[in-house]
Amino acid sequence: MPLPLPLPPTPEPVRIGIVSISDRASSGVYEDKGLPALQSWLSAALHNPIEFVARLIPDERPLIAQTLRELVDEVHCELVLTTGGTGPALRDVTPEATLDVADKEMPGFGEQMRQISLRFVPTAILSRQVAVIRGRALIINLPGQPKAIAETLEGLKDAEGRALVPGIFAAVPYCLDLIGGPYLETRDEICKGFRPKTALRTRT
Repeated sequence: MPLPLPLPPTPEPVRIGIVSISDRASSGVYEDKGLPALQSWLSAALHNPIEFVARLIPDERPLIAQTLRELVDEVHCELVLTTGGTGPALRDVTPEATLDVADKEMPGFGEQMRQISLRFVPTAILSRQVAVIRGRALIINLPGQPKAIAETLEGLKDAEGRALVPGIFAAVPYCLDLIGGPYLETRDEICKGFRPKTALRTRT
């Protein structure tokens, strides 16, 4: 078995795009809660220094696709998380715009998010979140509500804090490893990232 690769002395920095998609929030009708929820959860879950690149945009398919391309191709975000616009309403076009920019689709993320949300509401089957790879970046659609964002990322735990249903973020670090992204180091008490033993690195 090959020896694990060494880790740098401190966690490597990561650039994360966060995109809130809402007609009303982007026009100032109400305060956007998606971006603060994403930033708060990611800051708590990762040891890595994070540079956030935030966008608040309306439910316009061409604009969503353009924003995702910009964040990946020009700003060089290694991970992009969106919130909002994933239901069945006429203006909900986030999944379509995300697929417009995809090199590969990663259906397991959406499947697991719906499984988690079904523990709480039967209408979770109406959610259409997708995840894709573009270049060396992972793009994931998340629900629109802060509570649902945390539940799908973190998973479900019992009263003692043991995982009952894994959150989708547990698979994100290894996915980024496989596509040549930064080595994410998670805080286990929030969401323990899973890697095969051969993919683990040690800090010397």
